Amino acid sequence: MTDTGTDYRQRSQVDEGSDDIYSEDGSIRSDFLALVGAAIADRDVLFLRQHVARLHESELGDLIEAIQPDQRIGLVRLLGDDFDLTVLTEVDEGIRLQIVEQMPNSQIAAAIGDLDSDDAVYILEDLDQEDRDEILAQMPFTERVRLKRALDYPESSAGRRMQTEFVAVPPFWTVGQTIDYMRDEEDLPESFTQIFVIDPTFKLLGAVDLDRILRTKRGTKIETIMRETNHPIPAEMDQEEAAQLFEQYDLLSAAVVDENERLVGVLTIDDVVDVIQEEAEEDLMRLGGVGDEELSDTIAETSRSRVPWLAVNLLTAFLAASVISLFEATIEQIVALAVLMPIVAGMGGNAGSQTMTVTVRALATRNLDIHNAWRVVRREAGVGLLNGMVFGLLIGLVAGFWFQDPNIGGIIAAAMLINMLAAAIAGILIPLLLDRVGADPAVSSAVFVTTVTDITGFFAFLGLATWWFRISAGG
Repeated sequence: MTDTGTDYRQRSQVDEGSDDIYSEDGSIRSDFLALVGAAIADRDVLFLRQHVARLHESELGDLIEAIQPDQRIGLVRLLGDDFDLTVLTEVDEGIRLQIVEQMPNSQIAAAIGDLDSDDAVYILEDLDQEDRDEILAQMPFTERVRLKRALDYPESSAGRRMQTEFVAVPPFWTVGQTIDYMRDEEDLPESFTQIFVIDPTFKLLGAVDLDRILRTKRGTKIETIMRETNHPIPAEMDQEEAAQLFEQYDLLSAAVVDENERLVGVLTIDDVVDVIQEEAEEDLMRLGGVGDEELSDTIAETSRSRVPWLAVNLLTAFLAASVISLFEATIEQIVALAVLMPIVAGMGGNAGSQTMTVTVRALATRNLDIHNAWRVVRREAGVGLLNGMVFGLLIGLVAGFWFQDPNIGGIIAAAMLINMLAAAIAGILIPLLLDRVGADPAVSSAVFVTTVTDITGFFAFLGLATWWFRISAGG
């Protein structure tokens, strides 16, 4: 046994009702991690059931991500049927696959049957087709059909995110019939905020909010109090577009319909919050050129995801270096130019990144389009011009005093103005152009904006220096 008597006494003294597993910085408490690790090593199932299985799925997800990889498998095996598979929707894909691969398909099939359909699809979609088919084959017919239908929709679509459990009634039912149906029917979602109204072919007619049901007399027909469904979402719609509808119209839930406008599911706000977080994280990662990288990835996987854009950056760096090579003679004569070059290029790169980040996010949220694009371009150009004047004057004064040469100060000030203006224009036009041709601006913009600012900065600074000193020498 790896556990000591002291460790066992500490585990036995843990307050069963305590929910405070986090430290002040939001991470899992180190002492709790140590107790859980010792319990796994000692196969202390009682402790794990009392103090781990009771955790909310998000808390248990954080715990699983915090413990060692070999401990994760041990924890899942020791908990057995007490392990809530919903937890797998709260962890990285790599960890999710690591756990699922160690579980028998029969156990997964039994556990998935207790999940909401959207959570079940989230877990199944990452499995190999063979394992997925085997798991689905062990499930009841109705559940199997629902899950297969959701899995047939494109990845990252509303159909993949929707719940196939919903409450739907015909328009001729009364409020009393509807209330009795909700009380008596066992196969209903655990929570819902509206009831959908459908015709015999399942075509969506409208919806009624639960508060309207509760405030209406029992004899009133549903068709008299229903309203047209707020923005039904096509199942093929991208999940990010669906999330934008929720944000725009303050929706709590929305009907999901197929190409024939038949009701196939419901999208709820908790799923949309996950989508918004995922999309924001994805955009941020792509801006950095790191793709779908996760913290649980191995060294090889992480390196492989970063190599492509690093290789592109290397090529563009050679392009910028070739510009510098055009002015070798000037740099040899005036060493100060070599010292000051990185300042011009670096300031331009930072200015371009600021504009690019704002532009990419505005494109992602649909706040920037053809109607306001040129107004924003003019604004960003104005910002670049103003910032270029301010920082050009500042660096010009510093460089002039530093090298005791006002010519150097004037040259770098002019180059700074030119590059800051170019950076602002490139930072907005490049993402707009990429979006226009169908490329993802979040993925491609950074390397091109950096290339533009490097080349413009070097060419403006060294070109102006060469021109000025030729004039001076001729005079």
